[in-house]
Amino acid sequence: MVAVADGGVTMVAAEPDVRMPCFADVLVAQARLRAHLAPTPLHHAERFGCWLKLESLQRTGSYKVRGALNALLAARERGDRRTVVAASAGNHAQGLAWAAHRLGVQAITVMPKCAPATKIAGVAHWGATVRLHGDSYDETRTFAADLATQNGWRLLPAFDDADVIAGQGTVGLELAPFAPDVVLVPIGGGGLAAGIVLALKSMREGAPANRRVRVVGAQVEGVDAMARALRGDVASREPAITLADGVRVKEAGVLTRRVLADLLDDLVIVREAELRETLVRLALEEHVVAEGAGALALAAGRRVAGRRKCAIVSGGNLDASVLAALLADVRPRPPRRPRRRHREGDDEPALAPASTRLHRTLHPIPAQRTPFEELPA
Repeated sequence: MVAVADGGVTMVAAEPDVRMPCFADVLVAQARLRAHLAPTPLHHAERFGCWLKLESLQRTGSYKVRGALNALLAARERGDRRTVVAASAGNHAQGLAWAAHRLGVQAITVMPKCAPATKIAGVAHWGATVRLHGDSYDETRTFAADLATQNGWRLLPAFDDADVIAGQGTVGLELAPFAPDVVLVPIGGGGLAAGIVLALKSMREGAPANRRVRVVGAQVEGVDAMARALRGDVASREPAITLADGVRVKEAGVLTRRVLADLLDDLVIVREAELRETLVRLALEEHVVAEGAGALALAAGRRVAGRRKCAIVSGGNLDASVLAALLADVRPRPPRRPRRRHREGDDEPALAPASTRLHRTLHPIPAQRTPFEELPA
């Protein structure tokens, strides 16, 4: 795009004219993926007062396989069988590697040099070629785009692609029967959040106000490209170092920003200390191993009210050494003790365990004699 200002000519970058995803795309994606991926379970984290959608138990340990597989299946339907190259902090690369192995497609993944060892090993396990380049996702994305241009390969974005967004939206379709009133979603480039809002908001259109679902995004302080973009600030900034490496991007996606600007209800910024504490509590109290980005939505949940909240645990690919260091360093605050409600007519106080009441029923304590009672002859 060319703009004229003060008698001079200024070049302004135009947003690419690409196809926007819609609810129908998410439904088609669900039909494609049904034969390959099973739905992930819901777990009630009682101490957090929140349900968890465990995408950490998905194939390759992350929701990313949904979008990658849907994109490859859609390309096969169109007759596109080119080699696929992708840039990823780790989870998108693993999802692409698994999907390519499943469909017999050649895949090349470009990952930052600082990518977790468990994610690099996961990509190599499925036979994809791994190239380490740069220190951030944005550097790897530029390098992957150059490789695609030079070799005629297909570049598969990690989040800014209609087929990828539709694949991630199947998470929302699985949540719909549960009828949550709030869904908490981690946001990096915005692919997962865009897919979920397309699925849930479209399914609940026309519902009464008390039945509508709110979708709330979560980002880390200093790693908030999407939050800034939604406020109109699209400048590229170096993100802060964070435990949530999966959401550490300089720029939000173009497609995802358009979708979220229309449909996202709110966005919460989480401090790094809150994220670390939530990850440790998930491991110790709920026995759920989540990576940094996977614990992000739950960390934001303490600031969001809802009777039926659900947080997306987006991934569980965490290096054992990182988890061990967190368990040694982070001392989470003890959770509040649950309150017991006393019902009218109960003989025992509400604090007495059920086992105690049963024992006293079966083995009553004999009445104590007083000194004035007459002993039997």
